[in-house]
Amino acid sequence: MKKILLVEDDIEINQLVSKYLGKEGFDIHSAYDGKEALTHIQNHEYQLVILDLMLPLIEGQEVLRQIRAKGTVPVIILSAKDSEIDKIWGLELGADDYMTKPFTIGELVARVKAQLRRYMDFQRDAAGAETGVIRHGELELNIHTFEVTVAGRKKSLTAKEFAILKLFLTHPTRVYTKSQIFESVWQEESISDDNTVMVHINRLRAKIEKDPSNPVFIQTVWGFGYKLGEEG
Repeated sequence: MKKILLVEDDIEINQLVSKYLGKEGFDIHSAYDGKEALTHIQNHEYQLVILDLMLPLIEGQEVLRQIRAKGTVPVIILSAKDSEIDKIWGLELGADDYMTKPFTIGELVARVKAQLRRYMDFQRDAAGAETGVIRHGELELNIHTFEVTVAGRKKSLTAKEFAILKLFLTHPTRVYTKSQIFESVWQEESISDDNTVMVHINRLRAKIEKDPSNPVFIQTVWGFGYKLGEEG
């Protein structure tokens, strides 16, 4: 049974979400403030965390920071803040998804299942990563030989294109902003109006996608950035 930590100070929302996710067969642990959430995180291993940012005692962003310091478990932010800036800020903090209140239970359940599916696939591929090979559908990346193949066909990538692809494959649940990709791959502080990442993403898609205009592997999350597609 997959274990989920729900961090939400609104008692009615907490109980409602717990009820429906419990019906889906998940083991739900509830926390109503940031301090309680961190206690749960220290004492348990979770496959997913649903996190409100506006929490008593310890704010949600500090909870998220400590979650990220511990590992790569997917985090879905559940927040009343619905501006594009707030969503981008949440993703840059390290969240994997961002939902605004009010929300529908059906959409939340769907997003939970999607994040868990991607995370569990990543966990199963961890053993393969130790040998240097990471697979995602027909896509295969060898971190030792720097070779990339799609459906058995070798693709010639530049060092930066390879690094971008590796970033997505090693963090399959994350949505990355352009600035996060730039800082991770180029190891420099990002410039807000820099189009370098977009150009490299387009070139990478041209090499690995069957139809670059309708990408499967690297998908655009409009208003935010990019993510690894669920289907390979």
